[in-house]
Amino acid sequence: MKFVIPGELTDQNTYMDAERANRHKAAKLKKQNTYKCAAIFMPFRLQQPKLPISLHFDWICKNKRKDKDNICFAKKFIFDGMQQAGYIPNDGWSEIKEWTESFHVDKNNPRIEIEIKEEAE
Repeated sequence: MKFVIPGELTDQNTYMDAERANRHKAAKLKKQNTYKCAAIFMPFRLQQPKLPISLHFDWICKNKRKDKDNICFAKKFIFDGMQQAGYIPNDGWSEIKEWTESFHVDKNNPRIEIEIKEEAE
């Protein structure tokens, strides 16, 4: 199954700067990013996958200005959004088997594409 999150999520440097400035600002960023991800998985909450799942993230960015490790920090928001939506019960070892990542640039259509493979596949 494939999911697409339009745009970009908050990167690690931006989140850490918000934490240093004001913990409420960081909490708001986490809430906003998690909700954006949960909205993608919400329509599928009744179609829970057979666990554990394997994921492949395609981080399609608008440019190469951010380091890859700062970009993929957003997995935290995605996993939390999956839980918030009820798509998976938790994001621990029993639910998430593994993941892979690749990075691309599309200045006109930045997005995150997530391919999920169930244990049975």
